[in-house]
Amino acid sequence: MTGWTHLIRLGELTRGPLSVRLEPDADIRAALAKELALESLPALTAQLKVRPWLDGVEITGPFKAVVGQVCGVTLDVFEQELSGEIALQAVPAGSPNAYDESAGGELALDLDTPDPPDVLESDEIDLAHILVEHLALEIDPFPRKPGAEFAYTPDTPEESPFAVLKALKKDEG
Repeated sequence: MTGWTHLIRLGELTRGPLSVRLEPDADIRAALAKELALESLPALTAQLKVRPWLDGVEITGPFKAVVGQVCGVTLDVFEQELSGEIALQAVPAGSPNAYDESAGGELALDLDTPDPPDVLESDEIDLAHILVEHLALEIDPFPRKPGAEFAYTPDTPEESPFAVLKALKKDEG
């Protein structure tokens, strides 16, 4: 990653919830754009609420970005606004609230129940890393400039393989 971090220790939450605004400078945005295979990243902001949750942490809040990408149809560079919502719970390793893969049970996939909490590798949470992960999920891997249409008409109509076989059968008979 770019080296951009914003660390919060679990112990800091004992005093209560934190409100954190993340807004990287132009150099960091340029490095993030390169890392995310974007032409540019003119804007990125997030307003996060970090609060205690069970024996871990809950991170919620909106983020907004402007990304520059190359249109897959016209090959023009264009910018578009993206926004998303971060909603993440995490618990320390060894927590009784963590999903235990070693127990051999399968994780049931139910769209109506919340995801199990993430497991932290240490007592630090990198909010910048979480923001970049969520931004990456919002980026369209096949961007299309507004109004760009892919119009393809083949030069010659393609003949079905079955039509070719039928014509060969008529020639034999």
